[in-house]
Amino acid sequence: MLTGILRAKPLSPAEFAAALTALARFETRPFLAVAVSGGPDSLALAILADHWVRERGGDICALSVDHRLRPESGAEIGLLHGWLAARGIRHEILAWSADKPATGIQEAARQARYTLLAEWCREQGCLHLLTGHQREDQVETHLIRRSAGSGPDGLAGMSAIRELANCRILRPLLGVPKARLVALLDAERQPFITDPSNCDPTFERSWLRRTGAVPEGTDFAALSGDIRKLGHERAARERKSDRRLALAVVLHPAGFAVIDPALALAPSDIAGRALQAIIAAIGGQPYPARRERVARLRGILAGALRQGHTLGGCRFVRWRHRILVLRELARADGPVQLTRGTSLVWDRRFSVALPATGTEALSVGYLGYSGVVALNRRRPQSGPCELPRLVYPTLPAIWDKEGIVAVPHLQYCRDGDAALPELSFRTIYPLTQAGFTVV
Repeated sequence: MLTGILRAKPLSPAEFAAALTALARFETRPFLAVAVSGGPDSLALAILADHWVRERGGDICALSVDHRLRPESGAEIGLLHGWLAARGIRHEILAWSADKPATGIQEAARQARYTLLAEWCREQGCLHLLTGHQREDQVETHLIRRSAGSGPDGLAGMSAIRELANCRILRPLLGVPKARLVALLDAERQPFITDPSNCDPTFERSWLRRTGAVPEGTDFAALSGDIRKLGHERAARERKSDRRLALAVVLHPAGFAVIDPALALAPSDIAGRALQAIIAAIGGQPYPARRERVARLRGILAGALRQGHTLGGCRFVRWRHRILVLRELARADGPVQLTRGTSLVWDRRFSVALPATGTEALSVGYLGYSGVVALNRRRPQSGPCELPRLVYPTLPAIWDKEGIVAVPHLQYCRDGDAALPELSFRTIYPLTQAGFTVV
């Protein structure tokens, strides 16, 4: 571990309330979701959050994700369920039932966990998802990114607030030593679960915890303060980048962007951050494009850009003194079958909901180049909703066994008023992290 747990003072409810109040604003009777694995950090968070929300007449639900990666995980979650029930804390279990990848299992599990948690929050109308990341987690993140050569944004570690499409993730314990959380559980006589994967040297974070691979004599409080300062600086850069994006970029509901080439002439750090945000929003990639590749793209955009350029699942193409940013079809998800009465997020960019009525089997997929040819045979070359023809192959289309049923953004529907899916561009990586308002 990165720190000892001896003789620590338990984190008090008053300290937790002060940290949460300083972090964010809440509705009059808050409804909180807390991600709880059964480990000491998340279990302490659940106890503190329960006390906080009860004082305010609100509601709380602890959420546990069963990744089904270990045979004993079900029994552990059952044990956790009993602990939480004894405290009167509502507890729901979300299962990761999808096929597991052969490699990158920790990253895949993390993605699945946040997807399941965020989906639950959306369905339940819960705006606030709390996680138990604490000071040592933040230091570990900083050290891992430092060893990987991350820039100042990465070295700032985890954000205390991360806004998703339907809720926000809050990390109120980032400045709290783990020892104080363990001390709280000890004072409460509350046992906790230790995940053996945390000791598996196969995983980088686990190796770091096991070996204590930090410089001799590291002052964790000081390092945490340095990380916090980096976080404030990152937030200031984000505000500058957001202002530039607002002036130079238009996002279209069909899933592409139009940018002013002058964006590439902005100061390098601001232009680079803005381009990374555009790439994430249109390309749907979980990690930002590498800085050197973004710098090369910036140089290309500042020049002629005669033949186009690809990066991060996006195509950059010159169009009418502007630049189109399109989904790169070779990197996009393929068609998916739709189920009546259900909704899904497709290609990490489009929300698709299919009405319960109707009997025909439908799927959603990109129109593609062959689809453009087929569509041109069926509809006039002009219509009431004309988009740049370069965009056509990247438009989402609805298909059945007979072929194209509809291309909503071209206002084309083969069968008139058919029961079609509701389709909207809702990238899981927004262009900007706009303020989350609670009223």
